Amino acid sequence: MLVLGIESSCDETGLALYETGHGLRAHALHSQIAMHREYGGVVPELASRDHIRRALPLLETVLAEAGVGRQAIDAIAYTAGPGLAGALLVGASVANGLAFALDRPVVPIHHLEGHLLSPLLADPPPAFPFVALLVSGGHTQLMRVDDVGEYTILGETLDDAAGEAFDKTAKLLGLGYPGGPAVSALAAQGRPGAVTLPRPMRHSGDLDFSFSGLKTAVLTQVRAAERDGRLDDACRADIARGFVDAVVDVLAEKSLSALRANGLGRLVVAGGVGANQQLRERLNALAAKRRFTVHYPDLALCTDNGAMIALAGALRLARWPEQATRDYRYGVSPRWELGKPQPRRAA
Repeated sequence: MLVLGIESSCDETGLALYETGHGLRAHALHSQIAMHREYGGVVPELASRDHIRRALPLLETVLAEAGVGRQAIDAIAYTAGPGLAGALLVGASVANGLAFALDRPVVPIHHLEGHLLSPLLADPPPAFPFVALLVSGGHTQLMRVDDVGEYTILGETLDDAAGEAFDKTAKLLGLGYPGGPAVSALAAQGRPGAVTLPRPMRHSGDLDFSFSGLKTAVLTQVRAAERDGRLDDACRADIARGFVDAVVDVLAEKSLSALRANGLGRLVVAGGVGANQQLRERLNALAAKRRFTVHYPDLALCTDNGAMIALAGALRLARWPEQATRDYRYGVSPRWELGKPQPRRAA
């Protein structure tokens, strides 16, 4: 089965073709970072309009890369939530319109399920069950994943997600958008231990997270350095290093606790922050020391992309073919909770 995946939940337009038994045939992605950078964050209306411009050209790109025509598509999967309502509607309308024209089934996919399953595109893929650390701009969660569609939330952030804290820290340090890569690069120039920041909820006794206090601690450091006249490039690098070390410590220790609590030896890391080099280095070192395995998506598939949606669609259709529909009335669910039925569909 050749499945087309369409992702448009936020600021990346991604399309991909995944073939059951063969793997990823083609994928194409357009990032809106350059457009949103001057605003310091995503502007939903601009994001939606850009998805409209990009979707069909990207479709032609993946078809050409795979060497097939539209008629070769057997089913279409699309992100139905969570995300920005307008952006989601673009992907949903393209998916259902194309499926109607081709008389093909469609299947709505939860955005986070795509991220959770994306490491299955790696070689070798992790086997079920595993603990997943889903860490991105909007989500920081630990989950037990027993199979496709079988997810148990073990812990999650009580306020800011880790990626959100990266973006806010970047703004405090005078860096550009998006904040994650900029803060990580600056932290690599900082001195270990020069600035010590709190590790929120490190010893909370559960698997939840909190990063809003860490952002406030960064603000305190920046203001103190400004007051003393020492907020130069070296000082900013030291603060960035202290911030990244604190985030990585918390994420790594909570992940290790989740593995122990569930008696599992496989950790999967997914989401945009999963590309962070410092986090990968820490988890790889822990894995070697504590004898568990850690799996990541390819760097190109850490951020939002169509490949993860095509994969999730193919896996769902293989297990639950009844989830495919030719009823092309659709709705999107910006606040869809993982593991629950899609809460809202068009009448």
